[in-house]
Amino acid sequence: MITITEAAASRIKSMKEEEGNPGLLLRVGVKGGGCSGLSYGLGFDANPNDDDVHFQQSGIDVIVDEDSKPIVEGLLIDYKENMMGGGFTIDNPNAIANCGCGASFRTAQNAGNPENC
Repeated sequence: MITITEAAASRIKSMKEEEGNPGLLLRVGVKGGGCSGLSYGLGFDANPNDDDVHFQQSGIDVIVDEDSKPIVEGLLIDYKENMMGGGFTIDNPNAIANCGCGASFRTAQNAGNPENC
């Protein structure tokens, strides 16, 4: 469903250690907003919902809400560092358009709720 690179998995594990709760799950989701209509949400969650899809990837327990599942199918999450710092990158094969800053996107099946930038 979602691929997490070794670099991203390593960073996520470090962040979980910093939180002091190794039982946290990585929640991956999508919400309406941004210039193109949809924005990603990544964060930790200790309490999955009954209808969440739960799986493990690269040693990370991941949960995805049912509405986000078709939009994030095939997602690649990576972590890159350079001289300016580091950050997660997301490559979504379902995205047909992205905003100029890369913070939002839309798919052929879901245009989301575009906002003025």
